[in-house]
Amino acid sequence: MKIIILDTYYPGFLQSFWRTHPSLKSKSYLSQQRALLGECFGTSDYYSYNLKKLGHQAIDVVANDQVSQFTWAKEHHPTLKQNLLLDELRRLPYAYKLLGRSSWVDQIVLSQIDFYQPDVVYLQDLSVLTPKTLRAIKAKGILLVGQIACPLPSVANLKEFALILTSFPHYVKLFHQLGIDSEYFKIGFESRLLDKVKTNKRIYDVSFIGSFSPYHLAGTKILESVASRIPIHVWGQGLEFLSPSSPLRKHYHGEAWGSDMYKILGASKIVINRHISSSANYANNMRLYESTGMGAMLLTDAKDNLGELFTQGKEVVAYHGSQDLVSLIQYYLVNP
Repeated sequence: MKIIILDTYYPGFLQSFWRTHPSLKSKSYLSQQRALLGECFGTSDYYSYNLKKLGHQAIDVVANDQVSQFTWAKEHHPTLKQNLLLDELRRLPYAYKLLGRSSWVDQIVLSQIDFYQPDVVYLQDLSVLTPKTLRAIKAKGILLVGQIACPLPSVANLKEFALILTSFPHYVKLFHQLGIDSEYFKIGFESRLLDKVKTNKRIYDVSFIGSFSPYHLAGTKILESVASRIPIHVWGQGLEFLSPSSPLRKHYHGEAWGSDMYKILGASKIVINRHISSSANYANNMRLYESTGMGAMLLTDAKDNLGELFTQGKEVVAYHGSQDLVSLIQYYLVNP
């Protein structure tokens, strides 16, 4: 079976990557893609690598990376229609949610599908393509499968999928009510990271890596309450969503992506995790696995299904609110 894994990367990561790798812009598409995947951002090549081990053909595409996608287009000669002003506006954080994705995203992806002729297109971002483009893919006889663990896109997008996998248990029932086939699909940790990112001395007592956005307001309030009493080393994007007086700014170190993020996790004694509001009362996010995978102690917000994923009190410890989190940090720093 031939599968295209279609992903999108955070604009902040892509801007950082191309700012620090300017010479790659003149290289081939394959060279650019190898370098991008080599940064271990998100799920990187973890799906394609393991699908290949199972005997399938699997191809990764970072659909919203303008540099590598335009390089692919140049090498394969598709004609692109662009609105340069809108494309620049879409580079702003979350702007694509209002303006939609750039038209070149759909154009190049359709060209790649025609070129690679996959049996399955697996989307890690259900909103990256328009419903019209999704229908065009299905018209080619291709199975359209998606994965989601974030706020929902439009129902018009959702209904185009033959199957949606999700690590949100409550989404499965929702999709079934919409007449969409869906399965609960747990995520995990790619063990190859331990060969690539070596852990060393744990120099940070307490760390947090994540995004600050309107979707994280409740979790941000807890973090701010704790940071007013205990130093928390903070990395992440969305600083503009924090107040100028936020105690999280005191030990803010900038953004951390991919392998740099894993190095920080590997240098941390305790990592705090909190979930996005759309997760409801279910534990599911990547930080659960990234932190424990790199050997840090994970303090995560209590969720109904946490015991299905980890042995609580042995593999992870759950907190209930800011005061409980403060007490747990103080206890485990003294009693490692």
